[in-house]
Amino acid sequence: MAKQTAGRDALGDFAPQFAALNDDVLFGQVWAKEDELSPRDRSLITVSALMAQGLFPQLEAHMKLAKTHGVTQTEMVALITQLAFYTGWPKAWSAFGIAKTVYEGTTA
Repeated sequence: MAKQTAGRDALGDFAPQFAALNDDVLFGQVWAKEDELSPRDRSLITVSALMAQGLFPQLEAHMKLAKTHGVTQTEMVALITQLAFYTGWPKAWSAFGIAKTVYEGTTA
């Protein structure tokens, strides 16, 4: 997995410890344990958790990562549809807007 620098890029000067934990621990250690879960599976789990909580700003970044990790548009649509019944219809509508942007390059 590529070295993550998003934490340092966004918060390195403002919150350096948090940035280091994000880049080095969350992505550098947890996400790197591909013998336990593949990046693709971690992406599916993370997208599900973010959608369930309604954390849509983070959801977009993780949908892009999921796409990079091989999650297809068909799979993302199925995931959102499944979660609609457990997380709420409005969350699914919001997630579909993001997914459409990520997978089709359209605006939400």
